[in-house]
Amino acid sequence: MWSRLSAAAVPEAERLDWFTDVVAQELVSTAIRSGRPGKFWAEASVLDLGGVQVSTFDFSSLHSRRTAAHVRRSDPEQYQIGLVTDGAMSLAQNRSDTGLFSGDMVLWDTSLPMESLALPGDDGLIRAVTLSFPRDAMPLRGARVERLLARRIPGGHGLGAILAQYMRSLAAHGADCGPAELNRLGTVALDLVGACLAGQLGAEDELSAEARNRALMERINSFIDHNLGDPQLTPSAVAARHGISLRWLQLLFREQGQTVAAGIRQRRLERCRADLAAPGLLTSPVHAVARRWGFTNPAVFSRTFREAYGASPTEFRQWAVREALARKINEPCTPGTSRGPVRP
Repeated sequence: MWSRLSAAAVPEAERLDWFTDVVAQELVSTAIRSGRPGKFWAEASVLDLGGVQVSTFDFSSLHSRRTAAHVRRSDPEQYQIGLVTDGAMSLAQNRSDTGLFSGDMVLWDTSLPMESLALPGDDGLIRAVTLSFPRDAMPLRGARVERLLARRIPGGHGLGAILAQYMRSLAAHGADCGPAELNRLGTVALDLVGACLAGQLGAEDELSAEARNRALMERINSFIDHNLGDPQLTPSAVAARHGISLRWLQLLFREQGQTVAAGIRQRRLERCRADLAAPGLLTSPVHAVARRWGFTNPAVFSRTFREAYGASPTEFRQWAVREALARKINEPCTPGTSRGPVRP
């Protein structure tokens, strides 16, 4: 589903102009210059999420400037938020300037002039992920949002970290999703952006109840994923960590078709299953794998695993090893000699 573009097929002398056209088409029109135009490199990927667009860019160092004339000629009337994953960037707009940053995010308005500088990382490239969406899709009032333009939004803690991780996940796995799933991902992206910006402004009350609940679920899911190895990760602990009642937490999960405990157990089993199938972890005992992901009772883990996957953890590991060896020598397992468990 990704639309992928690369400078590889473009003559070196034309790559900077080519990238300028790509940025104009996928983000906004700007004037771009580079200190080494003849050595310029860039790649881009674009994915439509149904009203929201996620784009990834890998490119050499550059300086870009969007003037009032650019705005008059072409304005998609969007907010765009960029996450710098490698290298460093600065952006100035509306009398604010981020200064150089990396690992954080920045918001800009396509209807205003702006200027940015991008400096490469160790491999000579800047890497960034960008979300673009209509200004009228933002649940916060424009006057409030304006205060956040060209200001660093931390990507290392709180909702900023969840939004940054979500953007990375979209870039890594969005191509695996179907159209209906992509539309849902776009809705969640808007909710997370709104919740993150509202948190920066102290304006959470301006978000709809539905948007707050979806953003809360993303926070809860992120918390669970980061704490699966803690045996004390219980529904009550999750509810307490997020300042809500256990009943409310159960209602949120019920809307997704499962209980909190079942959701935690399923994620733990998925991590255990992946580790048991990993060639690099063959020397790790089954009970150690189980404990790593929060199962403290080997007998309970074995029973739960068999119920989920149709085989004991040991049987599953043996089957996974045979499958890996068969793939390595490009020969399928002989039918009837070893029937592996059904994979969900």
